[in-house]
Amino acid sequence: MTTTDQAPTPDGWDISHPADVEWAPWGANGEARVKVLAEADGYTVALIQADTGYTTLPHEHTYAEFFHLIEGSIRNQGQILNAGDVYAAAAGSVHTDLEVQSPSTYLSIFRLG
Repeated sequence: MTTTDQAPTPDGWDISHPADVEWAPWGANGEARVKVLAEADGYTVALIQADTGYTTLPHEHTYAEFFHLIEGSIRNQGQILNAGDVYAAAAGSVHTDLEVQSPSTYLSIFRLG
């Protein structure tokens, strides 16, 4: 994964420095952007930036998902979240509503599968 030229990363650890990670397109049509900060045991730590109006497609969480809104405002499952708010979605939960209300940056920890 992403490390600097400092000390070697110990086995089993994926340590990154976000400033060194490149942005990539994110979302069904690439309308947001992501920095994949770390990965372990199938889980991904992703920093995502999205503009007003960005939505996700409905989906079921096969595994738990964790979310921390760093900046902005998002409607999630009918509730408005503001900077500092978090959610945890259990495995088997269905995500039917996520829409960015103002330009937002958030951290998402998830496992695809």
